[in-house]
Amino acid sequence: MKPSILLHVCCAPCSPYVVETLLEEYDITLYFYNPNIHPETEYKKRLEEFSDWAEKINVPFLVGDYNPEGWFEKVAGHEEEPERGSRCELCFDMRLGQCADVAFDGGFDLYGTVLTVSPHKDAVAINRIGQENAIRHGTKFLVANWKKKEGFKITTRIGRELGLYRQDYCGCVFSRREKVAVQ
Repeated sequence: MKPSILLHVCCAPCSPYVVETLLEEYDITLYFYNPNIHPETEYKKRLEEFSDWAEKINVPFLVGDYNPEGWFEKVAGHEEEPERGSRCELCFDMRLGQCADVAFDGGFDLYGTVLTVSPHKDAVAINRIGQENAIRHGTKFLVANWKKKEGFKITTRIGRELGLYRQDYCGCVFSRREKVAVQ
């Protein structure tokens, strides 16, 4: 019997490579919990894309509450931080903490995330925060850097082949603002 893993997913296009790889060793349940995504129309679009994809690949999934107010409270005072700064670490802590809690309550052997597949995300920080939350919530965390071995390139190719909607910003209002400022 394979160990069970609750895998936090930020969006459908970041997930195919990670899920395909983990299916070899784990019984996976996907977990979509992303109160950082703004505006709500974007959140709904990503959630719909995710749930359609998860159903097509026949992998069970859970959806956490959409709580943007709680997210804004969590990152208050860090609005001007750049991508990969302290605001992102607070965001990871909120999302991975919730995932760890659900993993513990659901009796999963461990939990993990696809977040490290992105070249825009700090895998060292994500893994540290994931491990800290595992200790706090009484579970285990799968340490991984999915962007290694061309993981991002592979997941992007698979997503394109599947026709998955790929957004052009992380999800939060601040990363969207930074994207606009860079253009």
